[in-house]
Amino acid sequence: QYAVAAQQRIEGSMRFLVDTSPNKMTALSQRELVAGQLLTPLTNYANAGGVFAIDNGAFSGFKAGPFSRLLARESANRDRCLFVTVPDIVANGRRTLEIWRRRENFVTDWPLALVAQDGMEEMDIPWDEMAAVFIGGGDPWKDSNASLDIVKTAKTLGLHVHVGRVNQVARYKRFAAVGADTCDGSSIAMYDQKLRDIEAALLKTPAPTLWDTEEVELV
Repeated sequence: QYAVAAQQRIEGSMRFLVDTSPNKMTALSQRELVAGQLLTPLTNYANAGGVFAIDNGAFSGFKAGPFSRLLARESANRDRCLFVTVPDIVANGRRTLEIWRRRENFVTDWPLALVAQDGMEEMDIPWDEMAAVFIGGGDPWKDSNASLDIVKTAKTLGLHVHVGRVNQVARYKRFAAVGADTCDGSSIAMYDQKLRDIEAALLKTPAPTLWDTEEVELV
C-alpha cells in the first residue's frame, strides 16, 4: 500500500525534460519523473520520438543560426512539442519582454514560452500571448517568492509552467509544491545519480495513514 501511494505521488509531481540523446531517452522514458526530451541548439541531439520542448540556448549565449536550424529540423514534429522558448536576456526581465514583442523575428507557428527573468514580477506580462512560462533568472531571483508568484499566476491562468536549472532536491520541491509541470537540469542530464537522489527524497516522505490527523483536545 505504501509503494502504491509513493508511486502516485511521483506520477503527480513535476517531471523532467532531459537534454540527452535518443538512446539515453529510451531508458529514461521508463522513469516516473521523466516526461520527455529537451532539445537545444547547444547539444543538438536528435529527436527521440516522444514528447519534447525546445530551449533557445540563451543561458550560454543566444545564436540565431543554430536556433533557426533546430526549429526547421523539427517542424514536422510540432504536434509533440510542449513549447519553444523565445530568445531572452538572462536575469533581465525588461530586455526579455522587449525581445518577446519582436518574437516573430525568431519563431512563429509554435507553442511559445516566455522565459521569466529578474524583475518581471513588476512588469505587465502578456499572459494571453503565450502557451507556457519558463522560469529562468539568476539563482537569487529564481529562489525568491517573486518567481513563485509568477508560477502561481501562470497556473491559475491554465498555462504550462517549466522551471530551468533544477539540479537539487530543495529547488525541485519548492516548485513542485506550487504546481509547476516540467523542469530541466544540466546535472540531471549528465549524472543518473542526480535523478535518483530526487526520486529517493520524494519517496522518503511517509504515505499518509488513517492516524495522520491533528489531535483535538476535548473539553
